[in-house]
Amino acid sequence: MDTVALFNWVYDYLNYWTIMLMMAIESSFIPFPSEVVIPPAAYKAAGGEMNVVAVVLSGTLGADIGAIINYYLARFLGRPIVYAFANSRIGHMCLIDEAKVRKAENYFAEHGALSTFVGRLVPAVRQLISIPAGIARMSFSKFILYTTLGAMAWNTVLAAIGYYLYGIVGDKEALLKQISIYNSQIGYAMFALGAFVIAYLVYQGMRPKK
Repeated sequence: MDTVALFNWVYDYLNYWTIMLMMAIESSFIPFPSEVVIPPAAYKAAGGEMNVVAVVLSGTLGADIGAIINYYLARFLGRPIVYAFANSRIGHMCLIDEAKVRKAENYFAEHGALSTFVGRLVPAVRQLISIPAGIARMSFSKFILYTTLGAMAWNTVLAAIGYYLYGIVGDKEALLKQISIYNSQIGYAMFALGAFVIAYLVYQGMRPKK
């Protein structure tokens, strides 16, 4: 199913339960673009069909569910099996390979537990950042806190875009086109935001104690 067909299908069947389900899929190892879920839901919320706060919350809960699946699979299966899956035909069908898993693992090793927050804002890392957290047996309470905050930040930005576009575009086709334009810009903005957060926390940690 191409992006246009997927977008149209999602748009026609959007409700809080389908938002939660699709964001759970998006946050797991199964490829699914979040930009075809949250922005159109917020677009509908701007028109009075849904509630934008409930859209963000249901999307965040779904993202948490998907992240928890990745976390526990990685935690219980271990690093060798995770990499074996990444190199398998099924893994490749899910658009996962060793390079992507290694990139997420290196990101986690470089930034520590905070990467589960910042990683949710970084394209090509956000869906897989839960895997190295599970492999490293990161504290679940810390994992779910950072994951929730990161997912909520990402979903809030996507919802703001969809809500804003309600007053600009008048049909689904134009909405998808505008979302695609904004999505590439969001990736760069979120990467910059993540770098700023890390730099700030490093600065705070290096400041002399009073």
